[in-house]
Amino acid sequence: MAHKVVITGLSTSDLPKYTTKEIEEMLRRIKNGENYLRDKFIEGNMRLVLSMVQRFRTDKVSADDLFQVGILGLIKALDNFNINLNVKFSTYAVPMILGEIKRYIRESTALKVGRGIRDIAYRAMSARERLESKSTNEVCLEEIAAEICVPYSEVVSALDAISDPISIYESVYSDGEEGMLVVDQISDPETEEDKMNKLTLKEGIDRLPERERDIIKMRYFQGKTQTEISQELNMSQAQVSRLENSAIKQLRASF
Repeated sequence: MAHKVVITGLSTSDLPKYTTKEIEEMLRRIKNGENYLRDKFIEGNMRLVLSMVQRFRTDKVSADDLFQVGILGLIKALDNFNINLNVKFSTYAVPMILGEIKRYIRESTALKVGRGIRDIAYRAMSARERLESKSTNEVCLEEIAAEICVPYSEVVSALDAISDPISIYESVYSDGEEGMLVVDQISDPETEEDKMNKLTLKEGIDRLPERERDIIKMRYFQGKTQTEISQELNMSQAQVSRLENSAIKQLRASF
């Protein structure tokens, strides 16, 4: 039983497993108003939360608290997920869960980290993943600093000030029967068709009006909710929703 993860009295061995098709079907039904399936869906995706909690467990932060916060991120992802886009739920949910956990850890720490430092750290983490995807060699901090045009010393200080970044090649979880890496949840092996689709999507996004382009990037690349976007752009949530739907229609026409 050493390989079983138990948090808040919950064991991974007791959690249900659903196939990708079952997940997609439940999502469709939930979005069509069958809210009684929400608890079943959330329970079936708790392994995502447990796997994220494992990456952040320390003596200073309660694993139980992290799990509860991660569940909030999972619910947030479910509420805001758009089934009309060709995106896996786990791809959208993982950054949402991580975001909630990291926010909780930051707010629970006595020493507060300034927004500017956090921004540099997150830019550095994103740059590291981009550079690692292009090379088989380990990326050094000097390369990251050059990539984001920030002095080396500031990059080092910023990364030291926040939680350690998670490698996309680390193990997410293993229940004795199957294992999964973070990269397995956020991407599939890229084919030539995938590359062409990405290029088409990028071109489509670039052609969007500025407000629609900003909303799409915030929603699907930064994991923000419509409410958060409305506050940042100083518009109503209804306006954000309308512009998002308009942008999605324009992007669909690109394919």
